[in-house]
Amino acid sequence: MQEKIEHRIGIPVPAAIVWEILFDLAAWPEWNPIYPKAAGKVGFGEKLALTLALPDRPHREIAPVVFDWAPEEAIHWRAKYFAGLAWSVRFLEIEVMSDTGCIFSNGEIFGGLLAPEVIKPIRRPLRRGFEALGEALKERAETLWRERGGGAT
Repeated sequence: MQEKIEHRIGIPVPAAIVWEILFDLAAWPEWNPIYPKAAGKVGFGEKLALTLALPDRPHREIAPVVFDWAPEEAIHWRAKYFAGLAWSVRFLEIEVMSDTGCIFSNGEIFGGLLAPEVIKPIRRPLRRGFEALGEALKERAETLWRERGGGAT
């Protein structure tokens, strides 16, 4: 069984601005509501140290491993639960729509024998958390774009 939980949001700024914000893990605590602590670097096989702060759930430390990434496109990491009997793939993706607009998708795909046990208590908090992350990223990107004179005619 697999289940995907995702949030998508349009952001009226160049994808490069959104990527700049996502790529800077050290600055995530300044704007990211579901990862108030973040350390590590985006790179193949790199281990991240994140604090996951979902609405109505206790914060917890996670140490996912980046298995795929592409500049101005995506960061993907994976985690295992219950000795590998459940797993998840977390994705942060940017889809270019125009020179000054993109869609940001962030979500998680769960699979494995015990995936239903992992998902059940966090499904709603994840949805709300992913939405909050998307909105916060949009606000930060729009602010940065305005500060740099973007959209001015």
